[in-house]
Amino acid sequence: MPQIFYASASPYSAKARMAATFAGVAFESVVVDTNAEPPLLLEANPLGKIPVLMTDEDDAVFDSRVITQYLNRVSGNKLFPRNAVKRLEAEKLEALADGLCDCLIAIIYEQRFRPAEIVHQPWLDRQWSKAERALDVLATNPPKLPKSIHAGHIALRAAIGYLDIRFAGKWEKGRTKLKRWAARFDEKFPESASFVPRATS
Repeated sequence: MPQIFYASASPYSAKARMAATFAGVAFESVVVDTNAEPPLLLEANPLGKIPVLMTDEDDAVFDSRVITQYLNRVSGNKLFPRNAVKRLEAEKLEALADGLCDCLIAIIYEQRFRPAEIVHQPWLDRQWSKAERALDVLATNPPKLPKSIHAGHIALRAAIGYLDIRFAGKWEKGRTKLKRWAARFDEKFPESASFVPRATS
């Protein structure tokens, strides 16, 4: 059975596991601590990043966007529309959600791994302004939730889950449409929603 190396708080890990679940691809979840750089992870991905999907043939697939493309192929196009225009929309939404997570994680890492006296506030402010622009675009016109969702929807739900555990009380004001969108996602796709990011520390 394929394995997905993950951490419970990682939005990219959440996206990969949610996507596999929605695509109907069975997998085993293997939690890893990237800070410890376990050999299991480094042998699969020399960058030491998660998620990694290990196939039955012991091929390592990474990063999360490559994983969604892989899952789409092995599932017979369950994660991306066949129509070229609609597929591009899905890919753009996935890229926007992932880019939002990039900004959020940059903030967390700056605060977590730098001594307080050298934390660079202008850098934090710049990353947060990027995140807010993305959130405002998404909140103004949240994507529709049809019966057949795609990887972009899944990436966005994972991003909102990360916001909820790391930026609760900071991102929600004026974005009630986006909060409602996440709640509807969970109601319509509970199997995938069970993998949204969870706080561990």
